[in-house]
Amino acid sequence: MIGFLRGNLVQKMPPMLLLDVNGVGYEIEAPMSTFYQLESVDDSVTILTHMHVREDAMLLFGFATESERVLFKTLIKVNGVGAKMALGILSAMSVNEFCSYVDTGDISALTRIPGVGKKTAERLQIEMRDRLKPIVESGLLNYQPISDSSSKQTSIPTTGFASSIQQSACEALIALGYKNNQAEKMVAGVFEEGLTLEAIIKRALQGVKL
Repeated sequence: MIGFLRGNLVQKMPPMLLLDVNGVGYEIEAPMSTFYQLESVDDSVTILTHMHVREDAMLLFGFATESERVLFKTLIKVNGVGAKMALGILSAMSVNEFCSYVDTGDISALTRIPGVGKKTAERLQIEMRDRLKPIVESGLLNYQPISDSSSKQTSIPTTGFASSIQQSACEALIALGYKNNQAEKMVAGVFEEGLTLEAIIKRALQGVKL
């Protein structure tokens, strides 16, 4: 198994990274939490990895921190939670926020994750509560309880897409599990000229928590 990769970052196209390791290009899927911490293209980076083997594919997932990787590996063990949903969870909220929602039973917050309805959120809360306890106690996840962060969700206007960076942001959100119309509204509501792709996606995902 591949535990980590160190090489030059060739391309950042959320949720996909392209990493050049001694002349070999590795395609790595990563959550937005990892993208926010990466250096610029052409810089040398180290990515913690998890290889996910399916009948039809071998996929490589990358993470900036061990906490992200541990949570991802724990999430995909839950019935009904695949790698795509796990990436969506890590992109929509921090490791600490997710642990807090599970710990306090905040089902409403969990349903704001793309692709997670009430039943899935309830199953996540029940199964992950027991799975997370020994991991937190071992120190692999640095969980600090937070206060209730629930608040009213704001309405985001819909506008047309005029730039390729907006379209790329929309496509990244769709890849993370959001529906097309959701992604368009999220990006349209936060877009400003001069923002990077990662900044647009980060603002869009933060807006979901409002």
